[in-house]
Amino acid sequence: MKKWTLTAAISLSTLIISACGNDGDTIKIGVSGSDTRIWDLVSQKAAEENIEIEIVSFSDYVQPNIALAENELDLNAFQTISYFDEFIEERELDLSPIGSTVLAPMALYSEKVESVEELPDGATIAVPNESTNLGRALLLLEEAGLITLDEDAGLTGTAANIVDNPKNIEILPVIAGQTPRSLPDVDASIINNGIAVDAGFSPVNDSIFRESDTATPYINIIASRTEDTDREDLQRIVELYQEDDVAEFIEEEYDGGMIPTFIPVDQLTDY
Repeated sequence: MKKWTLTAAISLSTLIISACGNDGDTIKIGVSGSDTRIWDLVSQKAAEENIEIEIVSFSDYVQPNIALAENELDLNAFQTISYFDEFIEERELDLSPIGSTVLAPMALYSEKVESVEELPDGATIAVPNESTNLGRALLLLEEAGLITLDEDAGLTGTAANIVDNPKNIEILPVIAGQTPRSLPDVDASIINNGIAVDAGFSPVNDSIFRESDTATPYINIIASRTEDTDREDLQRIVELYQEDDVAEFIEEEYDGGMIPTFIPVDQLTDY
């Protein structure tokens, strides 16, 4: 099994962080946030097979799908299957998943307490306001024992689905990218994994609670335009991502903060 170092990966000369249109044979892959360590490695492996990858970094969860649909990207890799399904249905985009990547557990952070048990009565908890992320955050709070949701909550529950709230927790929805900045003003904040890493947090070491059982529907994916799902170069990139050396790199580099999860595309709908 090959071992790769972060230093070698970052030296990749074909990696360009920008946002521009399609360019010849270069495969453009959209991501959200600045953490490209895994894709640095995949890009280096692809370069050895004469597949040039350019990473295009976005600061939100909307533009990577729009850019893919508008032919500005060849792939994107930033979102969970649940978020993807809802987004493309709402926007009527002809996109499809072509591979799975990681589970990136969402977590609860606080600057005021060191455990869930220390949260005071009436505590305010910031949560991401996008429907799938909000539903996911509420499931995390339920798993932490702070609230109980009704049977209709599903993956897109809202505060209206809370049927038991013994600590009188106040839910404060904010834009996902603002959840780290809200920490000084709230008792705790639920922050998506990638946003937490960009803000300098370790999901393993700095959080006071991380999701576990609720994470299954939130497998992250690689997506393409539906018409391109059988393109050999794109399928090869998925294969390179899902090889053992990448899984080993993820496990060592993120120390449990991300979990390599490689399953067939047809199984993604089971979640």
